Amino acid sequence: MVDLAIGVLGLVLILSAFLLEEFHKHTRYESLAYNTINLVGAFFLGWYAWTLNSWPFLVLNVVWMAIAAFKLVEISAGSRSRRSRKS
Repeated sequence: MVDLAIGVLGLVLILSAFLLEEFHKHTRYESLAYNTINLVGAFFLGWYAWTLNSWPFLVLNVVWMAIAAFKLVEISAGSRSRRSRKS
């Protein structure tokens, strides 16, 4: 039952990120919030896929996590370089 709740939470997070990006003018796919929500949501859905032994679903979410993590590193590096140029 806990695994199902984790899966539903992951689903809600990823769909929330998608809906925010589509309909909320201040949420962009390049934002820290959007990619953090995707990373956490994909982790939870990946956990759920693992408990189900659903390999295609697990691979999908591992790729989703990797892309979100890459974007977070990219965003972080970009904000650091902008701060250093201001100094």
